[in-house]
Amino acid sequence: MNRKRFFINGILSSAVGLGLRTIALIFAAYVSRTVGAEGVGLNTLIVSAYGFALTFATSGISLTVTRLVASHIGEGRGYENGRVLRGALIYALIFSGTASIALASLSGIIATSFLGDIRAVPPLQVLSLSLIPTALLGVISGYFVARRAVVRSSAIQLFSQAVRITSTVALLIIIGRRGVGEAALALALGITFSEVAALLLALILFGIDVGRHKRGQSPGISLLPVAKTALPLALSSYVRSGLLSVEHSIIPRRLKERGDSTGEALSSFGALHGMALPIVVYPMSPLSSFATLLMPEFAEAEGAGDEVRMSRIARLAISATLTYAILAAVLLFIFSEELGYAIYGSYAAGHFISVLAPVVPVMYLDHVVDSMLKGIGEQVYSMWVNIIDSALSVALVWLLIPALGIEGYAVVIIAMEVFNLAFSYMRLSKRIRIRNDPVVSVLTPMLSAFGAAAISERLFISGGSMPAVAVVTKLIFSVCLFVLFNISLRSVRRILRGKKKIENYHQGIAENK
Repeated sequence: MNRKRFFINGILSSAVGLGLRTIALIFAAYVSRTVGAEGVGLNTLIVSAYGFALTFATSGISLTVTRLVASHIGEGRGYENGRVLRGALIYALIFSGTASIALASLSGIIATSFLGDIRAVPPLQVLSLSLIPTALLGVISGYFVARRAVVRSSAIQLFSQAVRITSTVALLIIIGRRGVGEAALALALGITFSEVAALLLALILFGIDVGRHKRGQSPGISLLPVAKTALPLALSSYVRSGLLSVEHSIIPRRLKERGDSTGEALSSFGALHGMALPIVVYPMSPLSSFATLLMPEFAEAEGAGDEVRMSRIARLAISATLTYAILAAVLLFIFSEELGYAIYGSYAAGHFISVLAPVVPVMYLDHVVDSMLKGIGEQVYSMWVNIIDSALSVALVWLLIPALGIEGYAVVIIAMEVFNLAFSYMRLSKRIRIRNDPVVSVLTPMLSAFGAAAISERLFISGGSMPAVAVVTKLIFSVCLFVLFNISLRSVRRILRGKKKIENYHQGIAENK
């Protein structure tokens, strides 16, 4: 991979990710205004139960394909990737087929005994049909990420989002206004339609790509290596997703035990988890795109034994993440009330945005560090951290909500983000030598963020419209990223020069053979 392709992939992936997140946020605002806070709360409960089935259906397959394919490329064994893909497809079919049958069969029990709302049965049955397409799509997406096929991945995501929004809006107009249950069914149908449509497009693009790289591929199926890599990821995901589903089901029940009605409990849960949290993670979209690209970078560097390059990438990634996240946190905190009301028409959502904003740097950095750990094969360690994190979350939710109400759930989110980052960062620093200057990584971006936020706030108070403030905010973000880019350009060039040497080395070996 040359330098130009690296930056193009990163910028394109970030732009698409930010665009998709923006569209999703606008769509979520439309949904929340259409179905109300109670409908958002019910849909969040349904998605949490569906999330566990989806976790079992995919069972870590996307990350596994990314890591194995990228590692083989880094080791000069790209000819084995055909075997990996065949094994991954069989693995995905086994787990997703089992999950689909189980969710459809147990939807009644899950809705009544676990979620406590019979209206969840039809949406869960519809969502069971999406599990097999989603798992197969995970295999193809993991392959595209490993090969840095950003254009193909972006096309699939954009198409999926377009189908989901179009179908959901149409269904909400047709059946969604009849009640909260029908609205939840419309949302479930939109998800299922989009996953099937995305898989069809992915298969076409996958067939084209495989046809170009078919020469020299080894025959056979590598099911066992796929399972060995995927199952630790899967086990972690099972436990964490299961505990997350339990946690979400506990929140409305504990709120009702505290004295809230069913509608009030679902509304407050929907305001925090369904409205405020998407706003808080919205600016993370560009970081998520680059974090995804970090996994194959670290896998290749580890396969080549280049510890210096891994250290440089880690240092640059952490510094960039903190600079961006601190700015995002300050702006979210200052404009929390305006964001909550402008997007959702809810001051409660704005309040929760201000509560969660201070933990944004921790949350974003944890996401990036987790990607780096997965890139160097630390799936088992991440598994245990995630399991402990989720178990503590359930216990704290049970204990704090009766005393603090829904605010207790916000406290749990903050505490567990700090816990997760602390243990993940300690592990990464043991595997990779990291040197970060706290003045450059923390103090400078913090001062810049408060200065930028003060300018934006003054513009807003002076009568500037929200679109004008948004434009100013985007310009500030662009300037900060541009400055960071120039400061770090020398480090990036050293990283890419090291990668080019590795590629030339493998090319020389291949030519000698």
